[in-house]
Order: sequence, then C-alpha cells, then structure tokens
Amino acid sequence: MPLFIPLRGKLTSAGITANGIYTVVAAYAKKAGIELDGLGVHGLRAIADTNALEHEADIAKVQAWLGHSNISIIKIYDRRENWPEDSPTFKVKYC
Repeated sequence: MPLFIPLRGKLTSAGITANGIYTVVAAYAKKAGIELDGLGVHGLRAIADTNALEHEADIAKVQAWLGHSNISIIKIYDRRENWPEDSPTFKVKYC
C-alpha cells in the first residue's frame, strides 16, 4: 500500500510518483519562502531517512519503508554523520 496517493485524476493502487511528491513539497516551500535550489527527490529521501533514524526508528523498517533492497543503502542516505555538532572537532574546548 502506498504512503501517498493522488487526490486528483485517475485513482489507482499506485502511489504518487517521486516527482509528484517533490512538486507538492516545492509548492509548500514556495508558499513558506523556502529556497529549494539543489534539493531533489533524493535529498527529500535523505531527509526522511535521517529524520526517522534520528527518532530511533528501526533501520530495517526504514529500509522497507523506503523500498531499498539492501540495508547498506540506508546508510548512504543517513546524513547524521554530516552534522557539525556531531563532529569531534565541534566538541573540542579550546583554552
């Protein structure tokens, strides 16, 4: 069962496409004054992955949710390692 279904047009058992989701997000971002240059569907997927893992979701369930065949792909999308506050350099106290 798809997570998102179209609200207009032909109703099928297929979910909304990745580009359809991006279009919806882009429309809301524009209304909110948020710039989306450089953010594509893969970036949105990485945000969803990282957010789920940050809130202690089971990695196997995130894999199934995002439809990946291999759990190692989830680690590629996980952006938590890129957060500056998690860097050892960020935690060093200088005298």
